[in-house]
Amino acid sequence: MHGWAGHLPKPSVRTIDDMRTVLADPSCRKYGTLYSMYRDLAKSEEDRSWLHCRNLRYDITVIPPKNVCGERVKTKGHFHPKNPAGVGYPEVYEVLEGHGHYLLQDRTCDDVVIVSADQGDLVIIPPEYGHVTINPSPDTTLAMANIVSCAFESEYGVYEQYGGGAYYEMADGSFRKNSRYLEVPPLRTIRAAAILERFPACRGPLYSLIGNDEALSFLNFPEKHLALFAALLD
Repeated sequence: MHGWAGHLPKPSVRTIDDMRTVLADPSCRKYGTLYSMYRDLAKSEEDRSWLHCRNLRYDITVIPPKNVCGERVKTKGHFHPKNPAGVGYPEVYEVLEGHGHYLLQDRTCDDVVIVSADQGDLVIIPPEYGHVTINPSPDTTLAMANIVSCAFESEYGVYEQYGGGAYYEMADGSFRKNSRYLEVPPLRTIRAAAILERFPACRGPLYSLIGNDEALSFLNFPEKHLALFAALLD
């Protein structure tokens, strides 16, 4: 199921009440559960040991199609803190099923980007960018995997304070500026494939990278890849 062979544990879920502070319409009462998260997965104890020894985790998130009172269903959104070297932790995603929009914004909201990704695409979230994942489809489930460092807790405060990301993707496919941000730059769009062309060490399928230190070391040591990150979203 959703690109995963075998048993899936009971998921953590985000409900409409969990998400209310980041919705375009905070009064929305539609639905109960909006999406599900299966965390710390591994196909073998060897793979699990390799991940844990490197402080990494493999997860799957499943986002069914929903019209949430005029807005496309999305994740809550968060930033990552800085690592011991003073550089923000990155993350990498793979679309397992469906199509995804990854809404990225830097901490000063000077740059806001939609990364459009299809099944099989990998998306790298660079340091110092917060991110929201949106299922833009009215009828197709988005399932995605991620590998991320376990050395930090995600930071949701900015998204909760400002009522979501800098833009909302509405049910009609349009993007609406979030008026709680004082200034919002024009929204840029990038294809996921264009990002990976600038980060040659990371090639999917994502699970196949487990065991490959060269491909995944950037998740804990982004300071060694600053030149690549600087051009990632150009």
